[in-house]
Amino acid sequence: MLFICLLTLCQWAISHATVDYSKQMNKSCNACHIDPSGGGKLTVEGEAFKDDLRIKGLYKPLTTAQRIVRFVIGYLHTMTAIVWFGAILYVHILLKPAYAAKGLPRGELMLGWLSIVIMAITGTLLTIARVPSIKMLLDTRFGILLIIKIGLFLIMVFTAAVVTFVMGPKLKKRKQIELKKPCKEITMEELAQFDGKEGRPAYVAYKGSIYDMTNSRFWKDGSHARKHLAGSDLTDALKQSPHGEDKVTAMPLIGSIIQSAKKKGRPVHERVFFYFAYMNLFFVFAIVFVIALWRWW
Repeated sequence: MLFICLLTLCQWAISHATVDYSKQMNKSCNACHIDPSGGGKLTVEGEAFKDDLRIKGLYKPLTTAQRIVRFVIGYLHTMTAIVWFGAILYVHILLKPAYAAKGLPRGELMLGWLSIVIMAITGTLLTIARVPSIKMLLDTRFGILLIIKIGLFLIMVFTAAVVTFVMGPKLKKRKQIELKKPCKEITMEELAQFDGKEGRPAYVAYKGSIYDMTNSRFWKDGSHARKHLAGSDLTDALKQSPHGEDKVTAMPLIGSIIQSAKKKGRPVHERVFFYFAYMNLFFVFAIVFVIALWRWW
């Protein structure tokens, strides 16, 4: 995939003309290019048209060094977008937003904001390099699609800021209060919150009882032998285990599992969190669509 991305980027660098130029002149590509398919060396008429664009501020020629720098920045921008979009798709499609509803994971937060900062800086530099004037930004198809892409990105940044600095603390505070409550009787859904991560207790269920594995050296970060996770029922798993149930029953008994009661409605901030989560997922597909439209339509 990395080779294909590099090959594609190199192919884009061959031509610096756009369909908009052809539409402005109402002529085919070979009116300005020696090669009928476009790109490469220009004809006399093409050179004159390029000079006219440069004078009007619609064309900004770059030196070889500037093109290399732009390529490196573009590569970093693309790779960061892949990481950011990939993380969003992974969390929202595979893990589901409920994964983050217990409190935003620190690792994902750092990765997300680092990606946002890098994309903002590299995107700004690329825009400066590709857009010589406001007129080109507003009057060309390239510029209009770029504005749409930037707008979608800014909306995603706004929602990320709201989730991180407004809803995140509320979600975390609510879960911390729930975790501090006595756990004599809890449901399986509530048990999942005690996963042993980021300072949370590590509880497991066995034959209807709940045991505290928090202080066990075999349950570091809520994981045992890289197979079993805290916050789950180990009744069936212990049947395949090389050790007996005494390894579990020797741990502090916390309470017991009960059937799920009537489902409570989510608080407003949690409902808004889910709304923003799926809205950002939609924006990921929208930005990819704009890029596809931008490059290949």
